[in-house]
Amino acid sequence: MPRLRSDFSAVLIVELIKLRRSLALLLAAVAPALVAVFLFFNLLRMEKPGPWAMALQSSAAIWAFFMLPMSVTALTALVAHTEHGSRSWEHLRALPLPAWHWYAAKLLCVLGLVLAMSLWLAVLTPAALGLGGWLNPPAAPTGAMHYSDFLLLLTRIAVSASLLVALQLWVALRFSSFVPALALGIGGTFFAVVATSARIGVVLPWQIPVNQLASDPARADLALLVGLIGGALACGWLLHDLARREVV
Repeated sequence: MPRLRSDFSAVLIVELIKLRRSLALLLAAVAPALVAVFLFFNLLRMEKPGPWAMALQSSAAIWAFFMLPMSVTALTALVAHTEHGSRSWEHLRALPLPAWHWYAAKLLCVLGLVLAMSLWLAVLTPAALGLGGWLNPPAAPTGAMHYSDFLLLLTRIAVSASLLVALQLWVALRFSSFVPALALGIGGTFFAVVATSARIGVVLPWQIPVNQLASDPARADLALLVGLIGGALACGWLLHDLARREVV
């Protein structure tokens, strides 16, 4: 067991080094920043103030509704392309290590980046709204900020996206072409947008994150549970399937 743990730690470190040399970290920094930039300029054009709670919820809604699913689509494609582009899977799978190590390391990196992006948004949103309110005092947010509630909401959104991450990463790793992964992500996000109020949305991977903003707490908790349990099952299936299958 100690040797297995040591081997996996080495693989994880290798994946982290790969991230530093890819565009994945840039994407992780830019995607939440785009939401903050939108909020900043939107506040500048406002003439009346709104409560902090509404402004923070707007940030979370934009993130969960559109930016997070599209970011996951692009992020998983970038992470998978590291090996697909250089055709290095055969070399990695020939090393004296369990094949699932490489896929598990990528999975952990993507899940970690999704959580990090959500926390980055939690930093940028108050800063953008605060700066916008300073430049346009009549529209500055009012009332209590309740930052802990906002942070908890973003954390729930990130955790509930586990199923979405597992599905997108499986497709991105399974096929050497980036087209299937992009088609899946774009199609899933499209149907999530046009069918926002559908009852089945509570179990659809692309709609689960936005359900964390549902007015009904039971629906939000159910979506979170589906995202967590479904994500755990999908992650296990991903590792089992890819470890025994050749990438095409």
